[in-house]
Amino acid sequence: MHKVAIVGRPNVGKSSLFNRLIGRREAVVADFPGVTRDAKEGLMLYHNHRITLIDTGGLWSGDEWESAIREKAEWAMEGAQAVIFVLDPREGLSAADYEVAEWLRRLGRPVIVTANKIDSQKHEPYLAELWGLGFGDPVAISAEHARGLDELMDRVMKHLPEDDEDVPDVAPIRISLIGRPNVGKSSLLNAITQSDRAIVADQPGTTRDSLDVEWDYGGQRFVLVDTAGIRKKPDTAIEDYAIQRSQAAIERSDIIWLVVNATDIGDHELKLANIAYESGKPVIVVVNKWDLVPDEELKRTEKDLSQKLHHISFAPRVYTSAINDYGIHDMLAEAMKLYEKWQSRIPTAELNRWLEVWQMRQAVPNFHGKKLKMYFMTQVETAPPTFAIFCNRADFVTRAYEGFLQNRIREDLQLAGVPVRLKWKEKGPYKKGKKGEEAEA
Repeated sequence: MHKVAIVGRPNVGKSSLFNRLIGRREAVVADFPGVTRDAKEGLMLYHNHRITLIDTGGLWSGDEWESAIREKAEWAMEGAQAVIFVLDPREGLSAADYEVAEWLRRLGRPVIVTANKIDSQKHEPYLAELWGLGFGDPVAISAEHARGLDELMDRVMKHLPEDDEDVPDVAPIRISLIGRPNVGKSSLLNAITQSDRAIVADQPGTTRDSLDVEWDYGGQRFVLVDTAGIRKKPDTAIEDYAIQRSQAAIERSDIIWLVVNATDIGDHELKLANIAYESGKPVIVVVNKWDLVPDEELKRTEKDLSQKLHHISFAPRVYTSAINDYGIHDMLAEAMKLYEKWQSRIPTAELNRWLEVWQMRQAVPNFHGKKLKMYFMTQVETAPPTFAIFCNRADFVTRAYEGFLQNRIREDLQLAGVPVRLKWKEKGPYKKGKKGEEAEA
């Protein structure tokens, strides 16, 4: 696959261009500098070419993140066949622009100078100054108004070899890491990929946008998504938007790793567990920093965790340490196992045999001498497994009985750890024309 990096100083529109080229709002965009810190990947298709496009943080920012951002940008340059150097000529060339240009010359990659925010021809005189950077004819674009993008990509394509790569038929398993700020999500991502893909710092809120990383484990392709830490009350508008992006990443995921700090399990985990629970995706509780728990506190910590997350007690747990790689392989192995279960389909005949057994094992609800009658059960969806049960009265179904059936489905049908949805359909003389009721677990 081809690889193209987007670089430039802060607030010149790199993320806006990234979003425009891949055709969706993947990167957070704001009017102030320093929003993007990690190197964010996105897949774009252009003239039947598959291109990995990489959005990097603002270089020579002059803040505490400058060194870490440059390190991630240098990683993005490895294997890049072309570099889109974005500038804002309407502001004039700054010292940071010249620093970036000199850095690019040392790296020796093909560079396309890209003048952003050129909304019309009357702004094109601003381009004259860019010739002095020594990279040839600049391309005038407007990421906001989609102006000049075809010309830009035609210039990029001149540096890309013929695309003869076989495209894999099997879709990757998409996994999101969610959790409070500073529980170690980025450290875990780096430990899994054996790289420094994500910026790691002691202060919370380092990750401000979701970061997608493709990874292969045992022949299985994954897309690992490091999300921004979800606080109870966001401090800033950009943090609030980053949280919305994290929640959107959850919706697009196949598996969720709920990362908790083994030494600091608080009430906020309840909210995060609910977000995971309501998504209908398999959840693996990843207890990170397990190496920091003293031996005499292990049992108490496990009991505390069980109490805090009792409503997703069916979710498997993995105990990890990003520092010493403890439990890292278990995270991936458990994800592969749950993904297969999440996609599974149970034959109707088997479901109805079990339905008879379950009714004998636990008495059905009885209201004023009238019993709930369940006639038939079938699976109507996968991912998550969703079952329709035809009955005489949907309003007779109690929460306790639903819970019993959901537990039986998980245990007896080998769906342990997987969310299960039930839909109740009325059939027979008591049918009121309702669509039925739905329960989730």
